[in-house]
Amino acid sequence: MAEKTKGLISIDAPADAVMDVIADFAQYPEWVAAAKSVEVTAPGQGGRADRVRFVLDAGMVKDTYELQYSWAPDGMAVSWELISGEIQKSQFGSYTLEPGPNGTTSVTYELTVDLTIPMIGLFKRKAEKIITDTALKELKKRVEG
Repeated sequence: MAEKTKGLISIDAPADAVMDVIADFAQYPEWVAAAKSVEVTAPGQGGRADRVRFVLDAGMVKDTYELQYSWAPDGMAVSWELISGEIQKSQFGSYTLEPGPNGTTSVTYELTVDLTIPMIGLFKRKAEKIITDTALKELKKRVEG
């Protein structure tokens, strides 16, 4: 069974501003280095996407995949799972936001990926850790920038 990778970062902005950036998929190619194209394939209620198609190019890793999203009613969390992908068998992820002092937000990012190609567990966990750390740093830069 795949192991979950988890990262945490504090962002100097209120939770609703952080979630607005997470939910604005059309803007991802501007701030997510590996995202070459992002398209909402099924809009959801309240302006939040239900399904999103990604074209990813992270150097040696290239993939086109679609994710199904679930948004928490309180606006403090979003989770997703893989619907289809070229090199991924499964992907589960989430962002959970927790308001902090002075208008800051603590963001937890969790990710589990299983690939169609065999990969040694140690390398897979390291890749997930890099993806998680990069995602959080890019999110922080976008929200605070």
